[in-house]
Order: sequence, then C-alpha cells, then structure tokens
Amino acid sequence: MTKFILRLAINAIALYLAVLLLPGLDLSGGVISLLWVALIFGLVNALLGPLLKFLSCGLIVLTLGLFTLVINTFLFWLTSIIGQSFGIGLIIADPVWWNSFLGAVIISIVSVVMTLILKDELKGKH
Repeated sequence: MTKFILRLAINAIALYLAVLLLPGLDLSGGVISLLWVALIFGLVNALLGPLLKFLSCGLIVLTLGLFTLVINTFLFWLTSIIGQSFGIGLIIADPVWWNSFLGAVIISIVSVVMTLILKDELKGKH
C-alpha cells in the first residue's frame, strides 16, 4: 500500500510541475482534482502503456526508443480526455499534440528523478 501511495504522490507532483511549467496545460480544481488526475494517469500508464509498447516494439526498435515519446504523449492526452469526461480534468490547450508531448516529457523526467530519489522506499527496503 505504501508503494501505491508513493507512486500516486510521484505522479501528482510530476503532473503539478507540468501544469506549472507549461502555459498550455491547466488543471481545473484543487489538490483533490490533482490526485484524481494522477490516479487516472497511473491507471492509464499501467494498463495501456505495456500493451502499446508491446504492439509497437518494432517501431520502438527502429527509432531507437524515440517512439516511446509518442506513446507517452498519447497516454497523457488520453488521461486528459478521461479526466474531462469525469468532470475533473487536465485541460490541454491548442496545439494539443505539442502541449501533450511537452507535458509527457516533463512528467517522464520528474518521475525518473523522483523514482531514483525514492528507490529504496519503492522497493520496500528500509
């Protein structure tokens, strides 16, 4: 359970920084909305991320891994669409693809850095 809460916190912080840094992203609502969007983002990444990476492994190899940026962009956009359908949302302004791309890059970087910082807690070692 601690691992789940840490992962949710990492996603929430990464989303908050992406919204803070990019003028094309807006989060309607407060902290509760941020936590819901982080939960949706984690579920979308956990359920669809591996499937899309498996189905496009040829493109990922061909582009030396750069196609994962396109997959992450799609998953970030999908999170926005799902959140907006529930009335809690991450609003992505035009140009949607570029704002989604930059948001996904920021989230990826922040997630990697925070995962490295909290790696012992995420593995369950104390």
